[in-house]
Amino acid sequence: MSKTWAVVPIRLPLVRRRCHTCASQRFRPSGKFRVNANQKLLDVWLLILCAGCGDTAKLTVLERMTVRSIPPELLDRLHANDLGLTAELLQDPVVQHRNRIALDWDGAWRLDTGEPVDPDDDVIDVLVRFAARIPVRPVRLIAEGCGLARAEVDRLILDGRLVSAVRLGGKLSGDFTFTLKR
Repeated sequence: MSKTWAVVPIRLPLVRRRCHTCASQRFRPSGKFRVNANQKLLDVWLLILCAGCGDTAKLTVLERMTVRSIPPELLDRLHANDLGLTAELLQDPVVQHRNRIALDWDGAWRLDTGEPVDPDDDVIDVLVRFAARIPVRPVRLIAEGCGLARAEVDRLILDGRLVSAVRLGGKLSGDFTFTLKR
């Protein structure tokens, strides 16, 4: 039997970064952008709020860009404080590296499995699709989707009854498939 599962975000992830005011380690994205013009150059920041004290910090999105070099659609989305753009930019590796941040996805995603796994099926082929780059341990997804304990999933891997082309031990953020043989 073949199934498709989906890992989908249910909210924006938290930003892991140290607050200069209260030493908290988590910020939540406000979804608002600040666009500042200096002569013919634009600076754009994404505003984030400290989860501890509520202080505002800025994540650099664009620095010293000429107005003509920014696509008009992007500029419109920035001025409209587009939440979809906020999600895209938070997941952008360039923005993460430039601002020295990491994302905290705890509680920000869910696994949609569709119909529950039938325990009478001998072989189950599952394709797991990620709607966003959410780093999750495949063992956790398999345990949650099949209604098993993680230790049981580890035993199935050791016995060779749970196989995949990808390594199931670490974290993944891209699509993968696995086969469960009962």
